[in-house]
Amino acid sequence: MIHLYLGLLLFSFLTTSVLVVPFINLLYKLKFQRQKQITRDFQNNLTPIFDKYHAQKSGTPVGGGLLILLSVCIMFIILFPILKLSDIFISSNYQIGKELAVIFFTFLTFGGLGLYDDILKFFKFEKTGFFGLRMKHKLLLQFTLALLISLYVYFSLGIKFIYIPFLGPITLGLLIIPLNSLIILAFANFFNITDGLDGLSCGTLLIALFAFWILSANQLDTPISLFLALWIGALIAFLYFNVFPARIILGDVGSMSFGATIAVVAILLGKIIPLFIVGFIFIAEGMSSAIQIFSKIYFKKKVFPAAPLHLTLQKLGWEEPKIVFRAWLAAIVLTIFGLWLGLN
Repeated sequence: MIHLYLGLLLFSFLTTSVLVVPFINLLYKLKFQRQKQITRDFQNNLTPIFDKYHAQKSGTPVGGGLLILLSVCIMFIILFPILKLSDIFISSNYQIGKELAVIFFTFLTFGGLGLYDDILKFFKFEKTGFFGLRMKHKLLLQFTLALLISLYVYFSLGIKFIYIPFLGPITLGLLIIPLNSLIILAFANFFNITDGLDGLSCGTLLIALFAFWILSANQLDTPISLFLALWIGALIAFLYFNVFPARIILGDVGSMSFGATIAVVAILLGKIIPLFIVGFIFIAEGMSSAIQIFSKIYFKKKVFPAAPLHLTLQKLGWEEPKIVFRAWLAAIVLTIFGLWLGLN
């Protein structure tokens, strides 16, 4: 099956590569571009550090995540039935229809929420009275989606345990529902926060997905392996245009979707602990922002010069490509470690 998955990865890469440039041109025509503006934080304070290091990104098309979402979904819809009609052996950890339902529900609903948020920000509908999303509204909607997914996973797929490497599965019962909900919510936002430098989030994600691709193949879960092969191929094509200086930015449509979806894949494979290792870059970025916000609210002072972590590194004088490449190297080591844990 490995040769099949590799072939599908290459097919996805070539297909998405053909579509990227026309898609970028379409975004320019729609004026779906990063706006030059003065940003404010959750307390409505100015963010001069953020504005300083992101001013040069103004005008870059935003919404690359939508291309990846659509291309992966369309390719899967076309290819999976063909595989089922062939003589290729297909197996999965759960009932195939239910497994695919939870994966694509996560992929598309979080993507739809992110797209809505992108449209509001870049077309400035919130300034004209159009219904907008404040942070608390966004978190509420995200948590609602995460809770629905977790309930489905528990009651329909019967996932009631967490697997601890070297120890085995530990049954949590109903406690697994809030745990999974928080993990999905956290990774949706942590990935979104990481998506601040050209190539940082998608490059790190690409490395992490290879670990889960190997784990899914090891478990003989064909639907997840096929989905990841198509996702990885599309990401490689996108990343070519997303590295510094980026010609296209992922946008919330991709960042919310991808963060939540990698969490759901880990839950379905029973690999939550490896997820924390493989996704440590996302956790570090997200937690640096969370700690900074908590400290500002309750102690009226900063813990870091700037948040998230990559902004602190920029303020210390690190150039953007240097931060990204070193994050990728760290992600490779973490992914190898996470994969080693996941195979035990």
